[in-house]
Amino acid sequence: MFSRVSTKSGKALCRSALRSTVSRTTIKDARRSFVQPSGADRASVVDVPSSYQEDTAFSPRVDMFGFKLEASRREGGPSEKARPIYLDMQATTPVDPRVLDAMLPYLTDQYGNPHSRTHAYGWEAEKAVEDARKHVADLIGAEPKDVVFTSGATESNNMVIKGVARFHKDRKRHIITTQTEHKCVLDSCRKLQEEGFDVTYLPVQHNGVIDLAELEAAIRPDTSLVSIMTVNNETGVIQPIKDIGAIVRKHRGVYFHTDAAQATGKIPVDVNEMNIDLMSISGHKLYGPKGVGAAYVRRRPRVRLEPILSGGGQERGLRSGTLPTALVVGIGEAARIAKQEMARDHARIKELSDRLINGINARVEHVVRNGDLNGYPGCVNLSFSYVEGESLLMALKDVALSSGSACTSASLEPSYVLRALGAAEDMAHSSLRFGIGRFTTEAEVDYVIDKIVAVVQKLRDMSPLWEMVQEGIDINAIDWSQH
Repeated sequence: MFSRVSTKSGKALCRSALRSTVSRTTIKDARRSFVQPSGADRASVVDVPSSYQEDTAFSPRVDMFGFKLEASRREGGPSEKARPIYLDMQATTPVDPRVLDAMLPYLTDQYGNPHSRTHAYGWEAEKAVEDARKHVADLIGAEPKDVVFTSGATESNNMVIKGVARFHKDRKRHIITTQTEHKCVLDSCRKLQEEGFDVTYLPVQHNGVIDLAELEAAIRPDTSLVSIMTVNNETGVIQPIKDIGAIVRKHRGVYFHTDAAQATGKIPVDVNEMNIDLMSISGHKLYGPKGVGAAYVRRRPRVRLEPILSGGGQERGLRSGTLPTALVVGIGEAARIAKQEMARDHARIKELSDRLINGINARVEHVVRNGDLNGYPGCVNLSFSYVEGESLLMALKDVALSSGSACTSASLEPSYVLRALGAAEDMAHSSLRFGIGRFTTEAEVDYVIDKIVAVVQKLRDMSPLWEMVQEGIDINAIDWSQH
């Protein structure tokens, strides 16, 4: 009985398998191959035909999102409200359309986990990640295996500074950095101080550049790390990284880390030529997506650090967790484009920077540029005497600017970076940072010049200090305590 049933079932299974094989053969050509990109038809995963009436179909109403869906438009038409002109490229950059194009397949049907080694979905995601790793490595002159993907430069800085210090804590408990570093570097160092480490905060000169002799004098036998940023995020000052690397390399067992979030893709950086052991990179400062960054960790000679995250051991065990394939592809494509177009971007940004500075100086007096004049031209920090910076920002509603780092802009304190440069408190308060980038136009720069000139003049006309200056009174000689 059982044998007859089994035989019939077996024949049925054979016929079913045969039909399945024929069916697979018939549609074989219709399926995408391993490397074939997704077509537009595969990307439409949420569209439903208008004739679709089934109860399970759901379309969200406009009022369910919690925000308005109206597109903001430029000024020019009747009753049109313009979006502000964006000149805050040090805070973040727009995603390059070519970067978005590269990311889209990995946000739709190529959704595999790059750490899955048993099927094609994982293989194609892994290949995309490794291609991106090579693009980032090529941008900084590194080996692909030395690049570790993170969530951004803040995580990279934390991972590197805390990781190196804690790994060598039994023998070395001294770290060197500067007073003008990004807040995540300074706070990482303060956290280590709470753990018993000794941190030296080097001062900078009036132009924002460190004194190399002071750096060399600060290195001790128990120093494990020197962390100095390449391009400052508030002033655009470029530190002499090659000279710093040469000094640090002379001291065996001391590693050199640089926060290159504002430098990568904007000025040439080569980790071998500059003797850099560790580097932090951010995706969204590079015309890539937010939420992804990279850390360069040299393997030869090997740099050892204690990982912050524990888990599956991804990224050489330094940064466990599943990589976001689409974001990694985005930073990789952004790095590839930056390497290809760096010289052209830099030349154009220099022209726009000169146009902005010369245009303002020609029409407004008592304007001071903060930081080294030979810094990165895309970051221009200007102080306007006898004008309150917050009032200036409030009056410039149609221009997106910053009075300091976006990470500390909630604070009303004057910029600690400008104070480290020796700027007076009132000048530090009256500073504006202009961030010029790949997509900034001449028309936008001209518009901003006109607005700055008009607003500064208006605010100065309301200032009693400006009136005293116009009358020839030296307000610095006044003893205000007597008034």
